[in-house]
Amino acid sequence: MAYTQSQLDALEAALAKGERRVSFGDKTIEYRTVEELATAIREVKRGLFEDAVATRLWPGAPRQIRVTTRKAT
Repeated sequence: MAYTQSQLDALEAALAKGERRVSFGDKTIEYRTVEELATAIREVKRGLFEDAVATRLWPGAPRQIRVTTRKAT
């Protein structure tokens, strides 16, 4: 399932308020525990990251260029 940034924002806002009920448009979900809500946030973040990598919006590891110099003898 593709997640959206607005879904992540709604989940994080609910966690910050200590609520267990989250609404996304016309859907409402009530989590049993705050830990279950935190698990949902991790899942959405993972999904968003995987989508960004798949669409190349998130680059791979940064390239490093090392330059060494020394005085001529």
